Amino acid sequence: MHISIETDKFVTAVQYVSKAVSSRTTIPILTGIKIVATQEGVTLTGSDSDISIETFIPLGNEEREFMTVFEEGQLVLQERYFTDIVKKMPGETLTIQRDGQMAATIESDTVVFNLNGYDPDDYPKLPELPEEDQLILPQHLLKDMIRQTVFAVSNQETRPVLTGVNFDVEHLKLTATATDSHRLALRSATFDGDEELSFTNIIIPGKSLVELSRILKDDETPVTIVITSTQVLFKMENLLFFSRLLDGKFPLTNNMIPTNGKTTMELSTKKLNQALDRAMLLSREAKNNVIHMKASTGGQVEITSVSAEAGKVQEQLHANHFEGEELRIAFNGKNISDALKVIDSETISIMFTGSMSPFVVRPTDHDQMTHLFSPVRTN
Repeated sequence: MHISIETDKFVTAVQYVSKAVSSRTTIPILTGIKIVATQEGVTLTGSDSDISIETFIPLGNEEREFMTVFEEGQLVLQERYFTDIVKKMPGETLTIQRDGQMAATIESDTVVFNLNGYDPDDYPKLPELPEEDQLILPQHLLKDMIRQTVFAVSNQETRPVLTGVNFDVEHLKLTATATDSHRLALRSATFDGDEELSFTNIIIPGKSLVELSRILKDDETPVTIVITSTQVLFKMENLLFFSRLLDGKFPLTNNMIPTNGKTTMELSTKKLNQALDRAMLLSREAKNNVIHMKASTGGQVEITSVSAEAGKVQEQLHANHFEGEELRIAFNGKNISDALKVIDSETISIMFTGSMSPFVVRPTDHDQMTHLFSPVRTN
């Protein structure tokens, strides 16, 4: 193998696939990046036990060539050295040439690295997935759905299914749900496609989705989602992102969300979040970031936080709309704040079903997002 390629183009591709490489893997070759050069272009692959990323750099486009392939071939080079080496190369182009069976020479301007690698024949092949069940979304929409749910996954491995986001499809509607058993985030979106397409209990690890969202663009460029019983594939232009699915049954969440409440109010999203931020200056030392809320029939809302060591803070807010009974409730302020940061509406509706029952937060200008929270018991 022997290629000369634009440094910037190559660095971008290396950074994509390096997201899938873990230094903690027990399989030594998976600490490397696989590079395959053909007369069509260069393919890079990174993988661990959870995700695999493959990206392709074509020879060029209509305007210019990105590379010259002097000799076809393949290499696997150690990611922890290789990524930093190519990022720090000084020239506009770099040359990679295979040196023996498992090593390579990497050159740019007057810099020459000789890097040891692994036997590329030992690198595991990526799965070939049947593409019967697939849907197409704009990348910005999928990125939003991940951002608006993945923060609510559990980081406790005691219930592995809760460390992922569950995806369901029915009647051209995609629903993403995440819960750590104390809070729940749900985001839905409609899409064009096959009305017969239906699947449930597709649980994608939260860590996989965080890495995917760093690759997705903020535009209408399409991403194709291919689903099988054990894997999901996200196909973008010149990039494939595979993730394993989590085993197990995701909890049925539809019946968790109350439909009627005793107290309903509308508040400014920004003002409530700022008030919670201030209250948490005192509560964050405690275990549950406990914030107290008192709501009166006139629409007055009092936010209070007490710390035995630091002191006390009180703040008054006014609800834009208030309906129902007076209420006192305590909750984890950070959980509410996390949700408010991803709600893209200027005002929110909060529906309470009692001081010791779960309550619902929704944006007021659309019905595609629901957040559910458990209150905190206090003395």
